[in-house]
Amino acid sequence: MRKYFNVTGLCTPDKHYMVDISRKLVQIQRLVDRGFYFTINRARQYGKTTTLVALEKTLADRYLVIRLDFQVLSSASFQNENTFSLAFASCFLKAVWIADKESAADSTALAELCKREGERDCGLDLRRLFQLLQNFCESLQKPVVLMIDEVDSAANNQVFLDFLAQLRYYYLERAAQNSAAFHSVILAGVYDVKNLKRKLRGDEEHKTNSPWNIAADFDVDMSFDVDDIAGMLQAYESDVQTGMDIGKMAALLYEYTSGYPFLVSRLCMMMDEKLGKESGFASEKEVWTKEGFLAAVRMLLMEKNTLFESLLDKMEAYPSLKQMLRELLFAGKEISYNALDPSIALALMFGFVKKQNHAVVPANRIFDTLLYNFFLSQQETQGEEISLASQKDKNQFVLDEKTLIEAVV
Repeated sequence: MRKYFNVTGLCTPDKHYMVDISRKLVQIQRLVDRGFYFTINRARQYGKTTTLVALEKTLADRYLVIRLDFQVLSSASFQNENTFSLAFASCFLKAVWIADKESAADSTALAELCKREGERDCGLDLRRLFQLLQNFCESLQKPVVLMIDEVDSAANNQVFLDFLAQLRYYYLERAAQNSAAFHSVILAGVYDVKNLKRKLRGDEEHKTNSPWNIAADFDVDMSFDVDDIAGMLQAYESDVQTGMDIGKMAALLYEYTSGYPFLVSRLCMMMDEKLGKESGFASEKEVWTKEGFLAAVRMLLMEKNTLFESLLDKMEAYPSLKQMLRELLFAGKEISYNALDPSIALALMFGFVKKQNHAVVPANRIFDTLLYNFFLSQQETQGEEISLASQKDKNQFVLDEKTLIEAVV
C-alpha cells in the first residue's frame, strides 16, 4: 500500500506524504539544548503535534522526554489544586513508564508520586507535586524535557496558571541555586500562553503578572516553503509518476497557501483522490496541472472542513476580530501592524493574517477568498459595501449567489 496525503491527526513518514521537517527540528532542538522554556503557539492544523512527536524521537538519545496531552484531562481535573495535581500525576506516571521503564522502576520520587496518586483521599497540592517532580529530575542521569500538547484545554483556568507559576519558580531557582528542575519545558497550542495573566491579589484585578514571562521567543517558521513542498511532491511523483512539473506545482501550492500545512496537504489530497474522470480530467497527468490545481481550489473553497469551521467560530467568538477582518478583506481597508492591538494579535494568533511590510495582510489567498466569500454572503454586507468590495484589485474565487467563478479584476 502506497503512502497518502493526510490532514487528520498525526502525520508519520512511513504512512504519509509529508514535508521533511528535519531543519525545523534542528532549530527547535537548539532551544532545548540551551535549557529554554517556550511555547509553540500556531494556528489550528499547523503541524504542532506532528512536530512534537518527531522532536521527541530526535531528543530521545540525550534527554528523557515526557510528552503529555492536556486533551485527556476533563474539566473536573481543573476544579482545584488537588484534582489537577492528581490528574497530572497520573498522566506523568504513564508517560514516564512509556518513555523509560527503567527510570520509572528505579525512581523513589516516582514511587512516592505513584503512592500519592493511588491514595487520592490524602490529597496532593501543587507545592508537593513539584517537590516530587524536582526529586525525580534530580535522581536521573539524563536531563528531563517536559512537553505538553493542547494546553489550550486549560488556558483559561486559574489552576493551570498556578501550575505555570510553579514551573516559573523552579526555573528561576535552577538558575539562582543550581537546583534540579525540568531542563526544558515546551507548551504547544493555539493561544500564546506567554501572554496569559495571573492575578496577584484577587481584590486588585488591575495588578497582573504573567506566570510564563520566562518563556523564550519561538521564532521557528513552521510553514512550508516552495522547496519543502517540492520535496513532498517528489516523493509522490516517484510512486505515482504523473509527469507533473514539480517546480511549477510546488510554486502554485505555495502561491495560494503561503505554506499553511493543512491547506497544502488538503489540496494535494484532493488532486490525488477527489479529481478524476467525473471531474473532467482524463488522467492523473491532467489532474496535476494548473487546471487541475484550480479545480481543487474551487472544491476546497466549497467544502466544510474543521479548519474553516474553526476560523468562522473564532470570528463569532470575538466580534472585534470579525469587524477588523471585514474591514481588511471585504472593504479593502489598509491596516497598519500594531503589536499592541488586541484584534491584530488575535488575527495573527489564529492564522487569519500575517505581517508584511509593516502592514496586516491576509495570511494566504485561500483564507482571503474564503472570508471574502463569507462576508459577501452575509446579509449585513449587502448594499453600499458591495460597491467597495467590487473595487478590490485581486485574482480570486468569488461566490456569486449560486456560482463559483474565477474573477480577474
